[in-house]
Amino acid sequence: HTAPAKGSKLGWDRYREAARMAVHAMLAHRMRTFLTMLGIIIGIAAVVSVVALGQGARAKVINDINAMGTNTIDIFPGKDWGDEKAASIQTLNERDLDALLGQPYLEGASPQIATSGQLRYRNKTSTGNVVGVGSDFFRVKGMTLTQGRLFDERDIQSRTAVAVVDGKTIESLLGKEDPVGQVVLVGTLPVRIIGVVAQETGFGRSSQSVSIWLPYSAVMSRLISQNHFSQITIRVKDGIQPALAEQAAVALLTQRHGVKDFFTFSSDSIIKSVEKTTATMTLLVSAIAVISLIVGGVGVMNIMLVSVVERTREIGIRIAVGARQSDILQQFLIEAVMVSLLGGLLGIGLALLIGFVFSLFVESFQMSFSLFSILMAFGCSSLIGILFGYLPARNAARLDPVEALARE
Repeated sequence: HTAPAKGSKLGWDRYREAARMAVHAMLAHRMRTFLTMLGIIIGIAAVVSVVALGQGARAKVINDINAMGTNTIDIFPGKDWGDEKAASIQTLNERDLDALLGQPYLEGASPQIATSGQLRYRNKTSTGNVVGVGSDFFRVKGMTLTQGRLFDERDIQSRTAVAVVDGKTIESLLGKEDPVGQVVLVGTLPVRIIGVVAQETGFGRSSQSVSIWLPYSAVMSRLISQNHFSQITIRVKDGIQPALAEQAAVALLTQRHGVKDFFTFSSDSIIKSVEKTTATMTLLVSAIAVISLIVGGVGVMNIMLVSVVERTREIGIRIAVGARQSDILQQFLIEAVMVSLLGGLLGIGLALLIGFVFSLFVESFQMSFSLFSILMAFGCSSLIGILFGYLPARNAARLDPVEALARE
């Protein structure tokens, strides 16, 4: 059993010697080594940064959609967006709302009747969105109360002229005054503010719009005389698939109306399309970054080929004193892999530094680095070293010692 052990020890020694020679050659030509690495460093940094940027952007958009009201489904009259007949369809009503509220798969449902109106407080006027909603609206939309209270069923039943506002409305109308208890004129209707919700920001919202929410019953009877809703928003219970809940709600309303004269729009469908788009974008930009990696690999190969020509005499001496072809191949291959791996490490470091600098200047979202993309980048740099280092290493190993020594 000693022969194989001795053989493996000898093999390991040769490998170690090849690695030592490779390190020595790299240190002897530091500038050349660094320039060889530069292509790899830039390529790896580009790949890792692009993937992190794509992941971060995707997470940001999905968070914004979730903040808009996760698992929400909006039901609108008409066949689809832009349907000219939508305005004449008056089938979404209180009876539909009651039917939806009785469904076990829904957490809540709220109608919306939107109109724009002039808001007046003392000598200040502003045009804003006046939205009639149900008591479930703020819970369905995931909005948080910061002051006062929200509507309850009593306000809806008695058609009370009360309102909930957000920060933007307070800023433009009330200034520094405590909003709760103040009376604002909405058109000609005096409305008392009973609560304040946190200002909505994020996906699909204008931070400039002034909004005031009233009980839908008050809007329907005291502001605009209509007995149907502009839309109904429902929130699916956690743990229930939004697609199944959407199907059930569509079936329920179609059965009630006798015809499908409405269409639905869910946050789930936006999330899916966003994920698809960001995946495509990441793939596209990663492909561009991979091209820069290939350019880096060609750079490694070129420098290594030049290195073989430069070190012809050294290779000739090594072969003359007993080095085998495999030793020369090993040394040059190890050198190429080391250059690529070191370039990979520096590239990952550069990407993390870019992420840190990015976080200092951009507050809206962060680059999201994943272990998978870092390991992939590291694997790429190793592969480049092996693929592009093999040809120069093979050329070096095949040199004829007599010719090599004769060449000056």
